[in-house]
Amino acid sequence: MKRFHVHVAVSDLSESIRFYSTFFNTPPTVEKEDYAKWMLDDPRINFAISTRGREPGLDHLGIQVENSDDLTDISARLKAAQQPILEQEQTTCCYAQGDKTWVHDPQGIAWESFYTTGAATTYGEDAMFETQTNSACCAPMPEVVQVTIGKKECK
Repeated sequence: MKRFHVHVAVSDLSESIRFYSTFFNTPPTVEKEDYAKWMLDDPRINFAISTRGREPGLDHLGIQVENSDDLTDISARLKAAQQPILEQEQTTCCYAQGDKTWVHDPQGIAWESFYTTGAATTYGEDAMFETQTNSACCAPMPEVVQVTIGKKECK
């Protein structure tokens, strides 16, 4: 089963945690000094907020999958859609480890498809993207060319 993912950049994390905890009627599943995440089953969503973005608002959308085969299927569909993609294996981002595929839709909205394999103790920004983007996550710029990064930490 897949889970929808939304990442919102916020200006006041504490205030936003209070708001979303009330809205979702549950505290965050993960809470760090710059990040919080709710793994909700109703609606089935991975909803994350952080103070790491360029400005408050929608940072990116995504689909979280439960196995590597589902990620391979999504990556194949994205390649068929003829949009430039970025594939990352064994990367660290948003206090999690896993494999990812990034793409930007025709409007420039970043979409992340990912399979989480474990937790991480660091947020894990990729130095390659740090100067290229002001994203709250490890999202590449819309002009990214198709590339595969194997066995590289997003740090």
